[in-house]
Amino acid sequence: MLMLLQTTYALCALLLGLYTAGQALLLWRFWRTRRARASAAPPRDLPPVTVQLPLFNELEVAGRLIEAVAAFDYPRDKLLIQALDDSNDLTVQLVARKLAELEARGYRVQHIRRANRDGFKAGALAAGLSHCDCEFIAIFDADFIPPPDFLRRTLPHLLADPGLGIAQSRWSHLNAEENSLTRAQRLSIDTHFAVEQAARNRSGWLIPFNGTGGVWRRSCIEAAGGWSASTLTEDLDLSYRAQLAGWRSQFLPDVEAPGEIPPQLAAYKQQQARWATGNTQCLLKLARPIIAAKLSAPQKIMAIQHLCQYLPQPLMLLMLLLTPPLLLAEGLAGLSLAPLGIIGLAPPLMYIAGQMQLYGSRGAPSALTAFPALLFIGTGLSLSNSLAVASGLLGFKPPFRRTPKFERDWKNSRYALSADVTLWLELALTLYAFWAAALAWELQRELCLYLLIYALSLGTVVCWSLRESWIVRRAQANPASHKAANFGETI
Repeated sequence: MLMLLQTTYALCALLLGLYTAGQALLLWRFWRTRRARASAAPPRDLPPVTVQLPLFNELEVAGRLIEAVAAFDYPRDKLLIQALDDSNDLTVQLVARKLAELEARGYRVQHIRRANRDGFKAGALAAGLSHCDCEFIAIFDADFIPPPDFLRRTLPHLLADPGLGIAQSRWSHLNAEENSLTRAQRLSIDTHFAVEQAARNRSGWLIPFNGTGGVWRRSCIEAAGGWSASTLTEDLDLSYRAQLAGWRSQFLPDVEAPGEIPPQLAAYKQQQARWATGNTQCLLKLARPIIAAKLSAPQKIMAIQHLCQYLPQPLMLLMLLLTPPLLLAEGLAGLSLAPLGIIGLAPPLMYIAGQMQLYGSRGAPSALTAFPALLFIGTGLSLSNSLAVASGLLGFKPPFRRTPKFERDWKNSRYALSADVTLWLELALTLYAFWAAALAWELQRELCLYLLIYALSLGTVVCWSLRESWIVRRAQANPASHKAANFGETI
């Protein structure tokens, strides 16, 4: 039994090392290609474009998005605005009123309502395609405010290259300074786009479409098999299938699409769990086609590495669970994690590189102060994300749970979430991690800091979740202060 535990622990450490080596490779490729830029000349004739806005109960932000799209610097006769509205609350009336106002001003609009939510977002996007014949399809989630020149900066790349199926922007942030959680997420999101997406794209590796802030070629969507709800990350699924079918994707880091970052931990936790399940589902669905595809070895390796991006969390969680019994059995004596610690410097260096790339030497230090919060929150969500990964690996199909959007004040929003049942498991795991740290202090002190980080991270998430739940319950108990109570007056 001891040998089995030791082998499992060492295997987890090895797999973590391999994944982190991939991150180090991304950092190196970013540095080598950091000065590369994509350019395309403005077209003489602008093509018709359909802008799809998938909506589900987005009362606080839907109107803002529609107004932003109406402000596009683009000929009205070549712009079709589709509100793909699956809502079952007052969002329906708000969207209908906004679209009626635009139609009266000469815009082409469609308010598409489905009898059910079959396929969720993927189903809504597919339904929208059946109501238009445009070759170019722009997509924006409800919490984004695209700039007026968005289409004029993205379409030239698609028009100049018939083999290009997707042109996508970099996310920027509407509320990055709202609280510690949003500042931490900004650091993570910026690193994904400024470093990871840029490095993958410039290296000729496969890159995901991030669901919003991009323009698709309709023929690319159709050639790749169309939108599918077989995973919870329909954007990742289709973008990989498109690239496996021979289409290319262009990431445009200089084109920004500002969006809202979840300011509530429960909302962020729900978002991450959905992404963890969806990414794992895509790994199971796409690993074999990737291996069989006519791609180079680096393309295949880095595609699989990306699809494994949520697997490190269950690996680290398993190592945490194994540590106390191995300490008690003296099974970790002589096992050094120093190599893992050295290669583990790659992710922090990626954060630094991303902030320097986006904000320069003046802005980067301030943004990097969010790293401790990101470390604690990311580690603290390891149980929730591990359960989501397990759900994907075991073939479970959980429902699509949207990330609520709040515009400004989540505390008094009708969409605010309370803590879920994993809170009590996280509390138990917090106590277990503190016990493990105490054992390490007595038996193998070099592991104590690692275990304390886990204990403090899990404890942070537990306390944060309890505080949020108290805030939500207090708001619900006082309807007069609840923002949703006044929405009817604005519609």
